[in-house]
Amino acid sequence: MTQHITNKLPKRQEIDAQYTWKLEDIYANNAEWENDFSKIKALIPEIAQYKDKLGDSALKLLEALKLSDQLSSLTEKIFVYARMRRDEDNTNPVYQALTDRAKSLSVQVSGALSFIIPEMISIPEKQLELFLDNEPNLKVYRHYINEITRQKKHVLSQNEEELLAASGEISGTAKDIFTMLNNADIKFPMIKNDKGEEVELTKGNFIHYMESSDRRVREDAFHALYSSYIKQKNTLAASLNGNVKKNIFYSTVRKYPSALEASLDSDNVSVSVYDNLIDTIHDHLHLLHRYVALRKNVLQVDQLHMYDLYTPLVKEMNKHVFYKDALDITLKALQPLGEDYINALKMGYDHRWIDVYENEGKTGGAYSWGAYTTHPYVLLNYQGTLNDVFTLAHEMGHALHSYYTNKYQPYIYSQYKIFVAEVASTVNESLLMQYLLSNTDNADEKAYLINHYLDEFRGTVFRQVMFAEFEKIIHQKSESGEALTPQLLCEVYRQLNIKYFGDNIVIDTDIDMEWSRIPHFYNSFYVYKYATGFSAATSLSRQILEEGQPAVDRYLQFLSSGDSDYPIEILKKAGVDLSTSQPIVDALKVFEEMLNEMEKLIINPIDKVL
Repeated sequence: MTQHITNKLPKRQEIDAQYTWKLEDIYANNAEWENDFSKIKALIPEIAQYKDKLGDSALKLLEALKLSDQLSSLTEKIFVYARMRRDEDNTNPVYQALTDRAKSLSVQVSGALSFIIPEMISIPEKQLELFLDNEPNLKVYRHYINEITRQKKHVLSQNEEELLAASGEISGTAKDIFTMLNNADIKFPMIKNDKGEEVELTKGNFIHYMESSDRRVREDAFHALYSSYIKQKNTLAASLNGNVKKNIFYSTVRKYPSALEASLDSDNVSVSVYDNLIDTIHDHLHLLHRYVALRKNVLQVDQLHMYDLYTPLVKEMNKHVFYKDALDITLKALQPLGEDYINALKMGYDHRWIDVYENEGKTGGAYSWGAYTTHPYVLLNYQGTLNDVFTLAHEMGHALHSYYTNKYQPYIYSQYKIFVAEVASTVNESLLMQYLLSNTDNADEKAYLINHYLDEFRGTVFRQVMFAEFEKIIHQKSESGEALTPQLLCEVYRQLNIKYFGDNIVIDTDIDMEWSRIPHFYNSFYVYKYATGFSAATSLSRQILEEGQPAVDRYLQFLSSGDSDYPIEILKKAGVDLSTSQPIVDALKVFEEMLNEMEKLIINPIDKVL
């Protein structure tokens, strides 16, 4: 096979079937899809007969919840099939149409089911308890019902809820303004690339130039990007301020003490988890300072600048890894997860769960997805780099998380929370890293792998925690009545950069504006989950390697839990208690070990770096 090395992208039909996913496992043909589409249309009116009757009896409530699950699961199945068919080739009009129809039907189903939660909230809790006690088949919904009643105190009257729902479109205005400014209106200057050619800087190519081995290119790209944001600082500050005000408004009307608590409550996560994460990182910032000092030493510069943080310390490895070799490497690397996990992994490899190579019109990037009633799938655009091997391991981590959850949980608990979503994928990456490091004697290869890990840790833990702290500070300032002016936002962000990166780097004035270009700040109090997930995965992989079977058993139980309990509790059973700082400390120990090893490997920078 040569799909992955030819210069011209093949058409979809030119890809060997063994390297494509088998979506026939969802629907053998489009006619079967049409049958389920019609079935959903027929089921929609049936759910309406339960409106205003959920409190009549335990049996009525059970019937409504089961029908809701049936409708939701079937709708998920037709949407997943249509969308993944479209992802094979986005120019295919047949699957463009099927995807649009599936989207419209999903909206109809959501509307038909929208009465259930408000009506359940109106049922007295004692009555719900009696229903659970008297109807054995309702017991599977206990956690679901408990979660609805837990948040009951933050639910308003029907009229107030209708008013808040009507404000939903307006509430997204700040994010919409930022999105349009950041993606459509803002323009960046021309810069000269490493060949001296005039090129237009874009958000898409910015990181490419920041990774350049030519320091002049990095500096030019850095200043060019931020000069454009500085010109829009008042508008960008106003849009971020608007988003913060929105968060405070909703948290206040729903009777939460703060916007932070309102956000964390959806996962039943205590503010102490958020604060522990920040405090623990503060206690270990000396490690990030050491990393910065190492970077300064390796790059051999008198002064390290913020635009020097992304250029690789070790040359890219050009070794091509054929796909079949990638399968073999990952199978060996994930052996510590035990026979059951490996058998499931082989099933995915052997039964065409994966769409491997790029073709004309195929969706870019990589993801794992699927429907509850079928096995999961993985989309790749495999090119044969070492990063692609990590991507394979990562996405199969997601896939097997879904596989085990769907195998052991009812539909109602099949959608695990974002809080735990990146754990399984990162455990696989961590085990792959350990395997590769332990199976090479090549100093350059080791340095490359460790550099990969250190940069990922810096970006996923230190950087995201700094973002999380920024969000906390600006919300607190706004809640106490301070105005979020451009000057205040820049000063808060500057002080955080000084604290996090230390004395071995020049905190360029331009970086004060970085807050203005981070889209995650419009999905507030989200980024901390990257750091907790990475830390949990690091701790779990270490336990698996050190303890063996007991840790594997706990981990497989975690993969099988879905959304059947609160994410903090599910992780506790796996051996990671994020209500304490220990998992964060454990992850930081691994970072320190890798840092120690990197410092030993790069003795003579001239031989090792760009």
